[in-house]
Amino acid sequence: MASSTKLFSLTLLFLGIITLCNAQSLSLKYYSKTCPKVESIVKKETDKIMAVAPTLAAPLLRMHFHDCFVRGCDGSVLINSTTTNQAEKDGFPNLSLRGYGSIDRVKTAVEKEFPGVVSCADILALVARDATLALNPKAFWPVPLGRRDGRVSLANETLVNLPPPFFNITQLKAVFASKNLTSMDLVVLSGSHTIGTSHCSSFTNRLYNFTGRGDSDPSLDPNYAARLRTRCSPTDQTTLVEMDPGSFKTFDEDYYTLVAKRRGLFTSDSALLADDETRAYVLRQARTKGSTFLNDFAKSMVKMGKIGVITGSQGEVRRRCAFVN
Repeated sequence: MASSTKLFSLTLLFLGIITLCNAQSLSLKYYSKTCPKVESIVKKETDKIMAVAPTLAAPLLRMHFHDCFVRGCDGSVLINSTTTNQAEKDGFPNLSLRGYGSIDRVKTAVEKEFPGVVSCADILALVARDATLALNPKAFWPVPLGRRDGRVSLANETLVNLPPPFFNITQLKAVFASKNLTSMDLVVLSGSHTIGTSHCSSFTNRLYNFTGRGDSDPSLDPNYAARLRTRCSPTDQTTLVEMDPGSFKTFDEDYYTLVAKRRGLFTSDSALLADDETRAYVLRQARTKGSTFLNDFAKSMVKMGKIGVITGSQGEVRRRCAFVN
């Protein structure tokens, strides 16, 4: 048993070293000679999309997160299923993702100018940033580039790599640690819940018969729970509810004010109050004027965008994001 544990630890260390080396090969100037206008092309197309569909910002940001947490940031979430393989986008946690057509639109614009040069993984990372910027011009982070596209996409891997909304703080920290992300990254990246919506089915377990006695989750503000029950029946699978009511199109630190008041929509939001470090961050952002959230978010997004990247001669640059070459 001891030797097996040691071997497992050495394997994790080896994989961590590979990930770090790959991440270090990303560069802000990666396309400076091969596709110097890539960022301007991506931003121009993303701005057009956001002008008519600003609610896509949250799904596009979430898509980048879901891509990176499964097989690393390799664009595998974009691949279509085939008759012989169910791909990530058809895994249960990804069934609510949307915005694939937006990525295809941006990819087409880039391919028109510089065919076969820019990976879908890099485009997804840039679109996630630029869609967020469209909601708040101060929500900027640099996007190191040079990711290659993976050729493998498996639906069953989404279940073991993506944290569901009912996870507690111990489970959340374990998932993030497995991606070389810290508790601080967890609480900061959770701030993305300041935009977007969720189906009732992701949180109704907190509203009805939580402990088998007809009650709601005690970690949820009872007045907020009552309000949610007016929107969502126990079996509602279709209604959408704002994660940050009144602010779901504004990217800011208001999410932490809600969590501090026990009005986080998901169990995973309330869980941030169950850990000393994450709770301290929540309360600090909720109470302090001149929040550090945007700067913190930028740092964590750069870090997340380097998870498990493949670079150099690995993988490929897909011509169409939904299909391997």
